[in-house]
Amino acid sequence: MSQQTYGSPSHASAQVSSVDYQNFRKFLEKACGILLGENKQYLVASRLSKIMASHKIACLSELIEKMSMANHRALKEAVIDAMTTNETLWFRDTHPFEVFKNTILPACIARGESNIRIWSAACSSGQEPYSLSMVYDEYLLANRSLKLPPLSIVATDLSKTMIEACRAAEYDGLSLGRGLSNQRLRQFFEPTESERWRVKPQARDRVRFQLLNLMDSFVSLGKFDAVFCRNVLIYFSLDLKKDILRRIHATLKPGGYLVLGASEGLADLSELYEMVHCHPGIIYKAL
Repeated sequence: MSQQTYGSPSHASAQVSSVDYQNFRKFLEKACGILLGENKQYLVASRLSKIMASHKIACLSELIEKMSMANHRALKEAVIDAMTTNETLWFRDTHPFEVFKNTILPACIARGESNIRIWSAACSSGQEPYSLSMVYDEYLLANRSLKLPPLSIVATDLSKTMIEACRAAEYDGLSLGRGLSNQRLRQFFEPTESERWRVKPQARDRVRFQLLNLMDSFVSLGKFDAVFCRNVLIYFSLDLKKDILRRIHATLKPGGYLVLGASEGLADLSELYEMVHCHPGIIYKAL
């Protein structure tokens, strides 16, 4: 087996042998469920080049071997972090947040919930849970005559780096320009001394972030009125999708809602969920 280094991303795909790549695919799927395509050698090499260089690791087989050792847990976490896609923006796709405002919140009020609990799964850098919190504040202002139960949001991700960034609740101007209106910027953010912007306490304090691999148990999370699990199931095998959707169902209160990404579906689990057309958008109600 060729012992080539990962120094040049421009030759990335050539630097990953077929055997090494297949072994890495198996490792990644077992570790976090992500199923890489057949020809993503360039992606693996480019994303892992800095990690391998800093640890003086010559090839992918050596990296896999080291990650299997108990004393290299930090290396394993860094590799999973690097291979996780953290692409998101504020109020992504718009309609899920309209559904939250127009369908989910009114349903919780009608059921007489004393506390509304939402789970934002695979929350990436925090835009989704903070966006939900902002929508709740806007709903409060628009419905002052209603007695609205308090909202708590549990936001999870498998990336330790992302969770730490989420808890800091600080964003630069570039990320704020992606989906956030000037009105919401003024209402929900405050400037920091480092020329960044921090989510104000009113929207920040109702969100709790924690590490969670979707392959692990959800039991400790408790029960939810709605689960937002968007744009993550597309990276998993069909069997793992079904397993995750079944376990999400177990976290939902009777009549609770599941919100998936636009390109994601139920994976033949119609006995667990009922499709709800929200115009626009589709969500799923737990049976």
